[in-house]
Amino acid sequence: MDLRIFTEPQQGATYDTLLTVAKATEDLGFDAFFRSDHYLRMGNVDGLPGPTDAWITLAGLARETKRIRLGTLMTAGTFRLPGVLAIQVAQVDQMSGGRVELGLGAGWFEEEHKAYGIPFPKEKFARLEEQLEIVTGLWATEAGKTFDFQGTYYELTDSPALPKPAQDKIPVLVGGHGPTRTPRLAARYADEFNMPFGSVEDSERQFARVRAAAEEAGRGDELTYSNALVVCVGRDDAEVARRADAIGRKVDELKLNGLAGSPAEVVDKIGRYAEIGSRRIYLQVLDLDDLDHLELISSQVQSQLS
Repeated sequence: MDLRIFTEPQQGATYDTLLTVAKATEDLGFDAFFRSDHYLRMGNVDGLPGPTDAWITLAGLARETKRIRLGTLMTAGTFRLPGVLAIQVAQVDQMSGGRVELGLGAGWFEEEHKAYGIPFPKEKFARLEEQLEIVTGLWATEAGKTFDFQGTYYELTDSPALPKPAQDKIPVLVGGHGPTRTPRLAARYADEFNMPFGSVEDSERQFARVRAAAEEAGRGDELTYSNALVVCVGRDDAEVARRADAIGRKVDELKLNGLAGSPAEVVDKIGRYAEIGSRRIYLQVLDLDDLDHLELISSQVQSQLS
């Protein structure tokens, strides 16, 4: 089971804070550092000092880390034109020496679009399908050849399909709870399917849908299956309660909907996800100043999963 650190910087974080967490992620033996792609805080936080851009952040981290994978859960398809996104991600992949992964979703948070003047189209899912075809098509185009695309929302003509990533194929993540279209998109374009904030039972049902879609698409069992879950671990009940309070959550709710409690409790619950085929957990870390939390997870949770 791979453990990856997943951050939500729109809730309030500087680049320096994210760099500190990314370096701790690397030093403590975690597999990857991922971040959300949002421009507006959510819930009862001030969000100060304001948002950071996902791919600018990852470009910086690409030059300041050496081992960990880097990526997004999920890049919003509404934020960037697909041709531009393909260039940005390929460049960051080059900057990292081939350690980048792209999670791409439709975009959903209308308020952040209004706040920063970003169009919020109605037909987001249909646009996402074209975006996935364009981004993956550009990267797959042989050097010296061109890429063309005529869709409902995007048209590309005689694109040189450059630059190329450092990796032969950048892993693409698709995720979500949708019962029909999401599995179909994952089966066609994704290397990994991610179930965000879902129970073991809901994850098992969704994984089955994706597997069936992948089988129908002739891909067999090629996809990696993963979960994203909030994490709150403590050496004792008091420490768990303190960490829950720091992120404005209740312990009982966190135990129900995430990975919370003692290291033994968390290891046991991760094991339940492993039993249904999850091979990777994205640990949503909401208190980015609590590096002792990461050390505890590394020494007493991750160490029991290897």
